[in-house]
Amino acid sequence: MRALLLKLLFSLMLTLLILGTVLTALVWYVFNDSNVGPHGPFNHAQRHNGVKPSEPCKDCKGDIIEKVLERYSQIWRKQEDNVQKFRSLLNSRCHGLTKAIVTKSNTPLGSKLVYDGEKRRSLQVTPEIFNTFTKDHPFTNKTWDTCAVVGNGGILANSSCGERIDSAQFVIRCNLPPLENGYEKHVGNKTDLVTANPSILLEKFGGLLERRRPFVESLHRYGDSLMVLPAFSYGHNTPVSLRALYTIQDFESPTRPVFFNPEYLQNLARFWRSQGLRTIRLSTGIIVTSLALELCANVHLYGFWPFNEHPHGHHPLTNHYYDDRQSKKTVHAMPAEFDHLLRLHSQGVLRIHLGECLPAPR
Repeated sequence: MRALLLKLLFSLMLTLLILGTVLTALVWYVFNDSNVGPHGPFNHAQRHNGVKPSEPCKDCKGDIIEKVLERYSQIWRKQEDNVQKFRSLLNSRCHGLTKAIVTKSNTPLGSKLVYDGEKRRSLQVTPEIFNTFTKDHPFTNKTWDTCAVVGNGGILANSSCGERIDSAQFVIRCNLPPLENGYEKHVGNKTDLVTANPSILLEKFGGLLERRRPFVESLHRYGDSLMVLPAFSYGHNTPVSLRALYTIQDFESPTRPVFFNPEYLQNLARFWRSQGLRTIRLSTGIIVTSLALELCANVHLYGFWPFNEHPHGHHPLTNHYYDDRQSKKTVHAMPAEFDHLLRLHSQGVLRIHLGECLPAPR
């Protein structure tokens, strides 16, 4: 009997030893395998394509500048197959052509808008809110051959890219940037779509709670372009966005205000996470670039450079071409976003322009 007990005890100890070894190996694999990032494993397709989740790096600036110099030493060529694949993937996941903007068709009276920045917060679409929506989606059955997406990076200063930008069929600008006072030569003045973050309305125009004419006068530079506001990203965005729309209507400005659809922004955030991008909030730049990739056969990016040192010549740059005010680095992951856009550039999906521009072809 004693011998049997000893045999059972030995077998139990051996089993525990084997289990401990297996568990140790499994833990080591999970936390040390190069295919697993700090935010968990990503799918086989991402590993196969060399895409890893964005993670803090010790020298992102140096790494990306090195990549730029390496990839810009090669002649850029559009890869039509890659363009079609990426556009198809974006369209199937995000539906920008029909859902990027809130309309009376895709957001009916009585429905609920779920804020994309506050998932637990929603807004009932009352008759008053419903009447602020555009009737038809501005991009339905519309595509353009060439689109220029113009960021506000300091790399645009002294770039002489204005003529090249204005030669595009459709020009997208971010966050109500200045275009006059000598900037035209470098950034152009044509605008078909411009975004307006509510923070700018608060900082520059007092949230439109007092005098509103300066805001309307500032819109003259954009003509009859679409002005897209993220009215339903956060609760505090809604009142100031509605005041902007009412102000435009009251002063009979030709600018056409519309609202980003929070469902589209949620889908877009999920899409870029599936590509390995980790960020608290997507920047306006990557949002409108994603939209352009659905709308346009040829997408060109200007003013997209997230560092204060020029990749060619290494001279210092201001944060924006018009000032040196710093962005919120705790919210947006600009270097990581740029790295993803740089991959699309190297794959011939879009083209990033850095440095001085040659005159547009006649």
